[in-house]
Amino acid sequence: MANNGATPKAKALTRQTMNPYFLKIVHPMRGPILNRSLELQRELVQGVKKPFNKVIQANDGDSQAQGQKPLTFLRQMLMLCTNPALFDSDDFPEDAKCRANRMLSGFCGPSIGCYTDDGGTEALRRDVAAFIQRRDGFASDFRSIFFVAGATEAMEDVIQLVLTGPGEKPAGIMVPWPGYPLYSAFIDKLGAYQIGYYLDEDRNWGIDVAELQRALSEAKGNSVPRLLCVINPGNPTGQVLSMENMKEAIRFAHDHRLVILADEVYQENVYFGTEFHSFKKVVSTMEPPYCNTELVSIHSASKGCVGECGLRGGYIELVNFEPIVYEAVMNLYSTKDGSTTGQIAMDVVVNPPTPGEPSYERFMQEKMAIFVSHEKRAELFTQLFNSVEGIQCPRTTGALYAFPRVFIPERAVAEAQKLGMEPDAFYCLRLLEETGFFVVPGSAFGQRQGRYHFRTTILPPMDVLRELVARFRVFHVTFLEQWK
Repeated sequence: MANNGATPKAKALTRQTMNPYFLKIVHPMRGPILNRSLELQRELVQGVKKPFNKVIQANDGDSQAQGQKPLTFLRQMLMLCTNPALFDSDDFPEDAKCRANRMLSGFCGPSIGCYTDDGGTEALRRDVAAFIQRRDGFASDFRSIFFVAGATEAMEDVIQLVLTGPGEKPAGIMVPWPGYPLYSAFIDKLGAYQIGYYLDEDRNWGIDVAELQRALSEAKGNSVPRLLCVINPGNPTGQVLSMENMKEAIRFAHDHRLVILADEVYQENVYFGTEFHSFKKVVSTMEPPYCNTELVSIHSASKGCVGECGLRGGYIELVNFEPIVYEAVMNLYSTKDGSTTGQIAMDVVVNPPTPGEPSYERFMQEKMAIFVSHEKRAELFTQLFNSVEGIQCPRTTGALYAFPRVFIPERAVAEAQKLGMEPDAFYCLRLLEETGFFVVPGSAFGQRQGRYHFRTTILPPMDVLRELVARFRVFHVTFLEQWK
């Protein structure tokens, strides 16, 4: 269209005019190594010769992307709710039909395409409350539970909840290092202040109260500390906190008037007889005043044995807050209109088939096969890394990751610095180029100066892992020899 000689206007949204906090958002797990992995995949498709024939994507916890099959019962529920004509089919068990009908009756209309109640369908929130009570042995009120579109939405919402007002110092958000990078991204996006605290690698990545105190003291001049984030089981560290260590963190949070955000999305991924304790349970067992500590816990349908990352199902539970907080959070979720598919997935997590129901046996067979496979792969990775010179790896007792420490030769460190790279990123890029094994450097998660790690998921299939074991050992020995 002609502009009749008018001078073109400058763009309304530019680097100078857009929200400055958006410019700070960085996802450290997205960058040159990811980009190179995608390039390598394209090159392999084009027939370019490499020392490997496939890139092994071990960079995240997307179970189904690694070949894990969906649980039959959950997919039956989705199919019935999506297409109610299937209720007439004999291919679906009666318990699935009964549950699907109950779910559809709970939506604002008899269809998966309808809105749901504010905060999520009441009947399904009651299912979550019953699950929490069975798990912890303490009562849970469905009115304290809100469905979310996956754990990441919950993280951002809770950080927003504790932000300070205009003219005040920014809210201080304590996050673990190593920890999940999206916490840092949301803190930057929302204009909060990150307070990193180092987990104690020498105590199996436990929480050190002295380190919490150090981090808090150093940040008080720059922020108003509001929130202590804890990831249990740990991502990327693959550990499970002891009850006593959790009590130490709870006492610290209460004494310093901090809300605890307990990221517990891996609570089903606990191996070798290790016991998971929820923060809700531990808070509830403590003496006054610590039993009154304010807590938000997160659970998700993306992890565990369900692994439905794309359905975006999850919930938060609020514990020990003033009534105005529950009201404000309900007002927030009244603006969001939760996903029906995500709520269905989450309901299967908390309310699975029970003994005597037609779907129970098959559901448990499928679920236990996935769990046992995870446990075997966790052990295989631990044995692999600890059998190689220059690597230390604590046993993965929780979550879906191994997080070995790599002792990188000084010459390799110097070479990385010359290239403007973190030493463990240099190591991971070389590993990718020479073996096709795509892992994430520890520097993406936060780590102490002079220590180097990488995170790998334990999810690749066993046949792929056996091939990977041989490739990795040869690479690492060669790397040490080259740079010693």
